[in-house]
Amino acid sequence: MTNAIQNQIIQDIAKLNGLTTIPLEAHGSWPEAHHEFDADSLNALKTALAARRPLLLRGDPGTGKSQLARAAAIVLKRLFVYDVITAHTESQDLLWRFDAVARLAEVQSLSGHSTAKQRKATLDSKRYVSPGPLWWALCWQSADTVYSASQYQLNIPEQPEGWQAEHGSVLLIDEIDKANAELPNGLLEILGNNAIRIPWLNTTVGGNNNVPPLVIITTNEERELPAAFVRRCLVLNLELPADEDAFKAKMIQRGLLHYGKHCSKNICTLAAQQLYKDRTEAKRHGITNLPGQAEYLDMLRALSVLGTGDAEQEAMLEKIADFTFVKYPKAYGR
Repeated sequence: MTNAIQNQIIQDIAKLNGLTTIPLEAHGSWPEAHHEFDADSLNALKTALAARRPLLLRGDPGTGKSQLARAAAIVLKRLFVYDVITAHTESQDLLWRFDAVARLAEVQSLSGHSTAKQRKATLDSKRYVSPGPLWWALCWQSADTVYSASQYQLNIPEQPEGWQAEHGSVLLIDEIDKANAELPNGLLEILGNNAIRIPWLNTTVGGNNNVPPLVIITTNEERELPAAFVRRCLVLNLELPADEDAFKAKMIQRGLLHYGKHCSKNICTLAAQQLYKDRTEAKRHGITNLPGQAEYLDMLRALSVLGTGDAEQEAMLEKIADFTFVKYPKAYGR
């Protein structure tokens, strides 16, 4: 690693010092929000940058796992690249996608009078490749070159104002537990080396000549991840407090942060009490899919629209709690 890259990483680590709450502007499909950093998340980010290892975020939905990656990109002034994993995502999809159908169609449309040179140019594989999020994160220049020359252009990340490739990137691989084990296993060598081999270019991109991306991976624990993959990652558990008072205090604080302009502390408190009550009842029935912070903020968002003032919002809270917090079948009762 060059001194310039080492210095860039040290500067990025310093940017994380003393952070508390930052505003997040709308970005693509991401809404405007606020993110509150805590000591554990800041130290985990610093360690991931210094060790050049992926950071795996474990925790319930709605605990801010994905938002942490977005907030880190804003603070570090890095390119933000992300992909939400589905059951059909393969590891190669994170590297590139190849439009084999279009290439086959062009093969069939070529005239029998076309020259070998014309056929070679038309069927050049690079014309049917679109770089994936991991390629963009590892090496913007080569990805942009291929993207510009290809007729198969999918997503291109939005560059922050004033961003240069040497500033690096933050790559969010969201909900990796949705995929089968082949996907994380297919990323082991790439994430370990911070580099990928591009067959169409006959070259390797990334590696020691580029600022390593800060890779953040989230899981909702729907499927166990391969042990070898987890060992390659740093792991941060984002858990809700088990203690009742601490749980309610955390919810109230988050509620005021996001909806304090529209919902009073009293309403945030009543919603937190109802949430804790319904979580406790769900546990009593053996339910593992418990309502959490995501549902709590959904309720406050709804109340901010459905009622004006404490009296209206409190009345609406009682009417809509079943729709937001009760996740188990009606046969269990409440």
